[in-house]
Amino acid sequence: MKISRRDFLKWCTASAAALGVSKFELDKLESVVMAAESTPPVIWLQGSGCSGCSISLMNTVRETTIDNLLINKISMKYHHNLMTAAGDLAISAMDETVSQYNGQFILVVEGAVPTGNGGIYCVLGEKDGKPWTMLDAVKEIGPKAKYVIAAGTCASFGGIPKVGPNPTGVKRLDKDILRDKTKNEIINLPGCPVHPYTITKTIIDLLLYGMPRIDSYGRPEEFYDQEIHKICPFRGDDEVKKLEIKGCYKELGCKGPETNNNCPTRKWNNKVNWCIEAGHLCIGCADQDFGKERFYKFTEVK
Repeated sequence: MKISRRDFLKWCTASAAALGVSKFELDKLESVVMAAESTPPVIWLQGSGCSGCSISLMNTVRETTIDNLLINKISMKYHHNLMTAAGDLAISAMDETVSQYNGQFILVVEGAVPTGNGGIYCVLGEKDGKPWTMLDAVKEIGPKAKYVIAAGTCASFGGIPKVGPNPTGVKRLDKDILRDKTKNEIINLPGCPVHPYTITKTIIDLLLYGMPRIDSYGRPEEFYDQEIHKICPFRGDDEVKKLEIKGCYKELGCKGPETNNNCPTRKWNNKVNWCIEAGHLCIGCADQDFGKERFYKFTEVK
């Protein structure tokens, strides 16, 4: 889907505040768009998961509409929840995009990738009369993409689907399935779900600058450089033994000291609130070990 340079820049200007795009970056983005017939298309695959990251993306900040960005501005070519096509028509649209934009498109992977029994536990559709699994799709399409984004903790680290005893054999994209097979390192955007700002700003930064600076876990340093506990507004408060509106939840099993994410600064629901400020502990949803341990510590209250 091609868009006019004017329409794309109009959207970016209106969204600059929400996405943290400066006037300098807008000028640079104009140069990038002028040099291309259209912005890079996006293929969004969904594996084992709850579709929470897609839902998060559509429940975006009030200053802009993320679905408008991904469908009309960055040319979403495949997303089985958002596109009207289905079956062979949908798969054909994906194949045409991969062929036409080989080495240029952005692949977003949401959900875990099962590998047990040849990946048969997660089937996206059929190709040549045979089941086409998530594992097949990632192996076939991943090496042809310019950038691969693992959206959410399930795609980044395995998440809940990786927690045993699970016979599906979930493996990590960056360490197991696509290791050394992609043009660039895979960008992990953990979170359950990933924040819409995080994934949208990542895509825009890819258009402007290319690969972001990533840490040892494959996460962009811009979004995952701070430990939640260190920027928690309740840090230093007395530790409480039951959930309250204010207080440190470390004794209850808060994972803030073990988790890096931008929740305290970006917040959720149009910047209204976030887990700890709403009276709940951090369950470490962006941590690579999310789901392996119980969320709460049970303490005796006297």
